[in-house]
Order: sequence, then structure tokens, then C-alpha cells
Amino acid sequence: MSIKPVPECEVTHKHTDVVEDVRKSLPDDEKLIRLAELYKIFGDATRIKILYSLLESELCVCDIAEILGMTVSAISHQLRILKQAELVKYRRDGKTVYYSLSDDHVSTIIGQGIEHIEE
Repeated sequence: MSIKPVPECEVTHKHTDVVEDVRKSLPDDEKLIRLAELYKIFGDATRIKILYSLLESELCVCDIAEILGMTVSAISHQLRILKQAELVKYRRDGKTVYYSLSDDHVSTIIGQGIEHIEE
């Protein structure tokens, strides 16, 4: 399989200073990859429903399962993914584990996404 060369820009003028400024402002690849991974987490409707539910209240797995009409096992799986991404946190109260959003950034992301789609 041969790699095709990148075609030259057909525009007669180049904005060398702007291109260089933008190139310098880009975060390093590792940060951009981590950002892309974060947004992948938001690409699942069940996880969005869980996060949106946690905007309203701290909830246990059983509460979330009932709200979403899903099994506890399915919710637990999604919560594991959300915990690994540091989007939710938990606390124990006896045998019950309660989940909540990790911080205000998560609610801001959800809120801004809702605002964007409602425009």
C-alpha cells in the first residue's frame, strides 16, 4: 500500500504567520488524544442519561437503574467506565454506594452541550 503525498494548497497566498501561531498554540498530541478519549465517553446515550441524572441528585446504582429502566448490571458497567474517566465519584454509606458527578466541569460540559443542541 503506497502513501499518497499531501496535495499542495492551491491558494495563491499563504498566511505563514497565522499558520505558525496556530501550530504553536496546539496542545501536544498526548493531550489531544486524552481529550478525544474523554469525548468518546460522552458518545454513549446511556452514559449521558446517567450523567444527566446525577446532575439532579446523588444516586445509588439501583436508583439509576430504575430511572433508566435498565438492569443494575448494565448501569454498573457504565458507571465503571465513567469512574475510570473521572467523570463520576462515589461514597459509601453502609452497604450502599452513592454516585455523583466528579466536579463542576462535568455539569458544565453537559449544560453547554444541552444549550448547544437547543439553539
